[in-house]
Amino acid sequence: MRTLTVLGREGCHLCEEALAVVRRLLGGRDDVRLETVDIESDDALLAAYLERIPVIALDGEELYDFFVDEADLRTRLARGPGGREADGLE
Repeated sequence: MRTLTVLGREGCHLCEEALAVVRRLLGGRDDVRLETVDIESDDALLAAYLERIPVIALDGEELYDFFVDEADLRTRLARGPGGREADGLE
């Protein structure tokens, strides 16, 4: 199962907008797990990400800061892990 992570913090309007986009793209999918991380839960995360949130990562690879490139993320989600097409075709 793939993991889409959104790093942010409570009260961040950009984080809320990014989560709305991500949830819309994931709607009904059971092959991608959505993980949200509150950067205020850890001093190291807060120091590393405070000026960049939201940060969106897919399977540990950070893809976007501040916003979600919806078209790009849709394409990445259509591919399986490692960049292969979800149905196994390239």
